[in-house]
Amino acid sequence: MKTLVRFSINGIEREEAVSGSQLLIDFLRDRLGLTGTKMGCDGGDCGACTVLVDGRPVLSCLTPAAAVAEQEITTIEGLSQNGGLHPLQEGFHLKLGSQCGFCTPGMVMAAKALLDKTPDPTVEEIKSGLANNLCRCTGYNTIVESVQWAAAKLKESGRV
Repeated sequence: MKTLVRFSINGIEREEAVSGSQLLIDFLRDRLGLTGTKMGCDGGDCGACTVLVDGRPVLSCLTPAAAVAEQEITTIEGLSQNGGLHPLQEGFHLKLGSQCGFCTPGMVMAAKALLDKTPDPTVEEIKSGLANNLCRCTGYNTIVESVQWAAAKLKESGRV
């Protein structure tokens, strides 16, 4: 059985019929073609599928699509503005916070939620904010540096 659900995805209002069992990650990737969100573990353990729902990091592999009705969903594709990279995306590129890149979209989205709440985080706050996201490649130091770079860039540009 499908339900008509209204929500906003990356700033675009939508109304879609979704089945009660359809997960948000499958809806985003298969139905809307937003393939930046990655399926890592399929069990809520790695954070690769993290998206923002009303600004909060949410694991899309565990969230039914119908559960986000009347909410704002932001995916990695929704961060860029006017064709340019968001400072977090730029920071992950410049500071080598991404190696294989599989965890990167979830990491960036968790970092976005952190910086929205804590614009000038300490290293410990960054580690805590990203604690639900696993990376198997970088060792995390470059990820922390990427978030610090983005925080400084946001502050410098007055986007904080």
